[in-house]
Amino acid sequence: MTGTTVLNVAATSAATRALGPGVRAVVWVQGCPFDCPGCLAPDWIPDRSARRVEPAKLAAELLAGAQRLDGLTLSGGEPMAQAEGLAALVRTMRAAAAARWQRPFTVICFTGFRLERLRRDPPSAGVCELLAQVDVLIDGRYVAALDDGVGLRGSANQRVHHLTDGLRDAGFDFDAGPRRMEIRVGDGSTQLIGVPPRGALATVDAVVAAATARTAAGTHGAAGTHGAAGTGGTAGTGGTARTTGNATAAGATATGTPQDAPGTTGTVGR
Repeated sequence: MTGTTVLNVAATSAATRALGPGVRAVVWVQGCPFDCPGCLAPDWIPDRSARRVEPAKLAAELLAGAQRLDGLTLSGGEPMAQAEGLAALVRTMRAAAAARWQRPFTVICFTGFRLERLRRDPPSAGVCELLAQVDVLIDGRYVAALDDGVGLRGSANQRVHHLTDGLRDAGFDFDAGPRRMEIRVGDGSTQLIGVPPRGALATVDAVVAAATARTAAGTHGAAGTHGAAGTGGTAGTGGTARTTGNATAAGATATGTPQDAPGTTGTVGR
């Protein structure tokens, strides 16, 4: 694959309503130059090999079987460290979405870099190209003490830049709107997607711990991990995809949260 740009991807979601307006695909990349205290995804900070995939192949996977996608959200990890590959991904998905649904396809990107730094001293090849395709950029490092529990940004120091008018009149409050978090259950794991509302993670952790304990008691052995196993997303850039280990499905669906897709997704913080 000499000469071919390859993305290093930590996780993906084919469709969610938790990270921006409408139904959005999400890509979380592996590797981040920052080490923000309170980051929810320390496993995604190291610059190590995760899933290596060509942009065109990933685009096809995210679009396969989709009834509708309003856009793509990029997080991580640090997207601007893989800007060239992500620019190719956005280009491919936007063209395919326009042909299939004849509707706008918008892009939201989280980054720990300030916009001024990205323009003055790009940290990787393709940054300017990616910025040209991003509708909303949420910039700045996550500061736990400034996490006020509202908005799509992780903490109040982070800024929302409308680089185009694509989402300016979408009726979505990026700065102060209520946060939303989805709980996905399947294949023996529970995935949390979104920017956690205040107190949400503590509630979910308690449910997962109880479910793991019940499963362990029923099988007379360790039936799963909790918290760090296969962690995802990042509070450092705002978009979370935290995964808790196996044997947690029963606990997650027993939380009583509203069900967007019965048996697979619960929603916290509408």
